[in-house]
Amino acid sequence: MKKACFSVLALIVSTLAWAQEEATKTVDVNINTKSESAWYTSPVVWVIGAAVFILLLVALTRGRRA
Repeated sequence: MKKACFSVLALIVSTLAWAQEEATKTVDVNINTKSESAWYTSPVVWVIGAAVFILLLVALTRGRRA
């Protein structure tokens, strides 16, 4: 009985996986060639912001221990 249930389940899963295949595959790539970008898209800004946040968090939690 277990083999029959497993076989039916495997058939259903493989059918669902096969149904996900698309006959025609299209790739649409849009490259933004502008040199200007927003300030918040720079990884350096995020690293500096995270460092400031961590330093603030440490400074605030150390002040309460005394």
